[in-house]
This record gives sequence, structure tokens and C-alpha cells, in this order.
Amino acid sequence: MTSVFEEKNLPKAIMRVGLPAMLGQLTTLIYNIADTFFVSLTKEPATIAAVTLCAPILLIIMSIACIFGMGGSSVIARLLGEDKKKESGATMNFCAYAMAIAGVLTLILGLAFLQPLAKISGADADNMAYTCDYLKWIFIGAPFIMLANGFVHLFRSVGLIKESTAGLILGNAVNMVLDYVFIAILGWGTAGAALATSLGFLCATIYYILCMVREASRGNELVPWRPSGFSPNAPMVRSVISIGIPGALITVLMSVSNIVLNNYIGLYGSDAVASYGIAYKLDMIPILLSVGLSQGVAPLVGYYYGANRTKRMSDTVKHTALYGILLGAAFTAVFVLFGKPLASIFLQDSALIRQTGYFLTILCLSAPLLGIINMMTSYFQALGKAVKSLTITVLRNAVLFIPGVILLNRFWQLDGVIAAQPVVEAVLAVICILMYRRDIKAVRQARP
Repeated sequence: MTSVFEEKNLPKAIMRVGLPAMLGQLTTLIYNIADTFFVSLTKEPATIAAVTLCAPILLIIMSIACIFGMGGSSVIARLLGEDKKKESGATMNFCAYAMAIAGVLTLILGLAFLQPLAKISGADADNMAYTCDYLKWIFIGAPFIMLANGFVHLFRSVGLIKESTAGLILGNAVNMVLDYVFIAILGWGTAGAALATSLGFLCATIYYILCMVREASRGNELVPWRPSGFSPNAPMVRSVISIGIPGALITVLMSVSNIVLNNYIGLYGSDAVASYGIAYKLDMIPILLSVGLSQGVAPLVGYYYGANRTKRMSDTVKHTALYGILLGAAFTAVFVLFGKPLASIFLQDSALIRQTGYFLTILCLSAPLLGIINMMTSYFQALGKAVKSLTITVLRNAVLFIPGVILLNRFWQLDGVIAAQPVVEAVLAVICILMYRRDIKAVRQARP
């Protein structure tokens, strides 16, 4: 089969890298929804609220993996475009061991500051115990959470697209099965949900390591795994970190904005947090599919940039953004029409079902815009333009979102807090288009 990087049919190339990534994100989404479903079986809004409050902390742990996963992926794809295979393999090896070390450090620090982190997340007297139970097992699994999430990006960058997706699916499948066992059968509640998450990532990590061993035995110089291959140098580390830290800050700032949002929603009680948590989990369907599509295409964009194929790169970005817009529009229609029936899957109380359906109707209005925003973010990451990628994130989660939540809460209370997301995404989509048009013009002039 022709390498995906050399596939002549552009829509086919986009689908070859985008669909597996979307499938992987879809299984992540199914796991998230299943997690919420099994926790909801306790019929305690406080347990659902605890899982919602812990989500930003889990995102922060994953963001540390992004330093080496997304940073390394961007560097590797561009090196392959320049036909520098040896340097690509060395970068892959460095990123793998760096993620393992970072994971152990996160485990130690997370357990040492467990309760303060729960309070910062917005936990109150009703859900503090549930929140701490969840966070304890998440931090214990931190090394595997980081490795599994980082390998997803690294494998895609070296063309191991099927393996990247298979590991993600495996981890999430194990997670869902253990959710049922630990929560529905054993009754371990939020602790069981977190333990299932960590064990799922453990299985995914083992799978990825076995894939690396197999590829190394076949002589694939892009996937060295032995410690003897750990030979970082200053330029390599700078290249990875310069892209990876802004990439990680994207998730960190998203987590910070979610913590602020959770605290404001928490002003209206655990029921409001639970309703928002379920509405947000459902809204994650178009969000994660859009992220999967744009992240899956990113190595393709980076490869074309490294190979100086500017038109091909530009066409890839435009096609992917259009696919994302159409996908988001389809989900907006579904959520507007079927918000309440979807909410009733997780809730029994009629008032909470109405409130959740209403929240979902508001949140989903931004879904079509994600095709633009996520693709532009991935575009700048793929080209190694970390500052511009970070600019989009800072605007989204700090400059626009946090003041938006505060301001809209003042005028429209809870309705205003929920409406902050679509309002911010609409403004940001326009900014992203302007940034891309200016950047692609500069690229064409520099690389005619």
C-alpha cells in the first residue's frame, strides 16, 4: 500500500489519517459517556459532580504528555518530510523516556497534594470524599496515562496509524469493561471509575511498548525503544519542548477555564454541576471527533511543509476544516432535536432532564465552528509555530472565556455561564480565519 504521506488522492489521504484518529477519539468519548453512565447508577448527583470536577485535573495530566507527544510528533513529521529518518528515530526514543519520567514525578506530587488539588477543582462538603477517591487512583495511574496519550501522537507521526488507533481503542475498551465491574457489580463508585481509567491506560501502554519492540525487531529505525537509544541533544530537546510546552499549555489553559466554569456553575448547586457534566459529555461527541480529525491530519500537514509542498499542505487544511464544519453542523441538528431524550439516558429526575437538554442545546451551537478552530490550532502546531497555536488557546481559554463567564454570569446567571462557550467560539473562529490567511500568505511567499 502507498504510504499515506505519498497518497495522491487528497480526500483519501485525509480519511486515511483522519478516520482512525476520529475512531480513537470516538472510543474515548464512549468511555467518557460510559464512565458517567455507570457513576450515575449510584443515583447521587454528588458522585457525578465529583467526576465532572476531576476532569480538568485529568486533562492537566494528559497535557504533560502533550509536551513530548504532540511536540515530538510535530518535529518527527517535519524531519520525515526532509528525509531525516535517523533524527526522527532518536526524537521518538527521547520522547518515550521523557514521558515515563514525567509520569512518575506527577504520581508523587499528585498524591502529596491530593486534598488541596480537590479543593482547587471546586469540591465542596457534599462531594469532597468522592473527588479525593477519584483523584487518588488517577494519580497512581499517571505514568501510564501519560505514556498512552503521548504514544498516540508519536505513532501517528511515524506512519503507525492503525497501531495508534488500536492502542487507544484497547485502553478505552478495558476501561469500559472495568467500569461495569468496579461500579455496577462491586459498587466502588468514583474510586472504581478512576481505577478503571488507570488500568485501561496501563493496558494501552503495554500494547504500544510491544508494538515498539516488534517494529525494532523488523529494523524500523523510526521506532527505537532500548535505553541505549536514548541520546538527546540540545537542539532536539529545544525543538520538542518549544512545540510541546505551548501544546501542553493548550490543555492546561482549557483545564483552568473548566475549573473556573465549574466553580461558577457550582454556585447554583450540585444538580446544576451534574446537569452541565452530562450535557458537556454529550457535547464532547462533536468536540472529540473534530479534535481527532485535525490531530490526525497534523502529521500530514507537517510532512508536506517539511517537503516544501505548500499547495498540497494548504489544500489539506481547507478540506479538513470543511469536513469539520459539516460534521459539527450535523451534531448541532441532532442535539437541538433530541437533547432531552439523550439526557434521560443518564438521569431519572424530570427537572434535571429538562435542564440538561437545555444546556446541551446551548453548548452545541458552537460545534460547526470547531472544524475551523481545531484545524487552525493543529496547522500551527504542525508547522512548528507554537506561539501562534498558543495564541489561539490563550484567547479561547483566558482572554475571552474567563471574562466571558464572569460577565455573562452577572447579567444572565446560570444561563449566561453556559452560553459563554458558543459566544467565545464564534469570536475565535473569525480570529482563526484571519490568522491562517495571513500565515499561509507568508508561507507561500517564503516557499514559492
